[in-house]
Amino acid sequence: MSASASPWAKRLPILAIGLVAVVGAFLLRDQISFDTLARHRDSLLAFRESHFAFASLAFVAAYITIVGFSLPGATVATLTGGFLFGLFPGVLYNVGGATLGAIVVFLAARAGFGADVAARIEGSGGAAARLQNALRENEWSALLIMRLVPGVPFFVANLLPAFVGTSVLRFAVTTFVGIIPGTFVFTSVGAGLGEVFARGETPDLSILFAPHVLGPMLGLAALSAVPILMKRFKKEA
Repeated sequence: MSASASPWAKRLPILAIGLVAVVGAFLLRDQISFDTLARHRDSLLAFRESHFAFASLAFVAAYITIVGFSLPGATVATLTGGFLFGLFPGVLYNVGGATLGAIVVFLAARAGFGADVAARIEGSGGAAARLQNALRENEWSALLIMRLVPGVPFFVANLLPAFVGTSVLRFAVTTFVGIIPGTFVFTSVGAGLGEVFARGETPDLSILFAPHVLGPMLGLAALSAVPILMKRFKKEA
């Protein structure tokens, strides 16, 4: 009985995350929003002024929870980090919270299904197995590219490495480094929300796709792909 219960016990964390994510998508989609931040901005600023250390810890914990359970509102949380704590240390809080939350999802997925999926892919010998081998051979570059390219959904970049056998260290390092550029941009937008609130406007989040912002990020992604190209040229040579 214990042997049959063991696999399900390992899957409970990722199943719980999935359940909370689905429930949260319905219950919290209108609660964690820019309008909510605008309504409560004065009380949040007052709380930060009175209890800065506790406010910092509470914010990071909330960010970890949002990312760890794949709840809606990660973008609003990033803006809040900039609004409450400025560009620095706001960007550190945002990057740290997002990285820790991503690690939670990664570990839950790897413990629940990752090993089984990786073994099945490896044993299939098809296109999926070739993709798995390619990712393993170029793990650092592939993981960085997934984080740097804005078009890759964050939760996909959390789950896919768990299914190909990525180590926790590589996942954590590439997540932390790879999300810095995009997080820096959104945190800087959040740091300027005081003026946005004063004008009664909403922040322009399309800035991430502006050429002067997107270009350097894609350039970093291309730079991360250089080791992959070098390996390919060596093999062909």
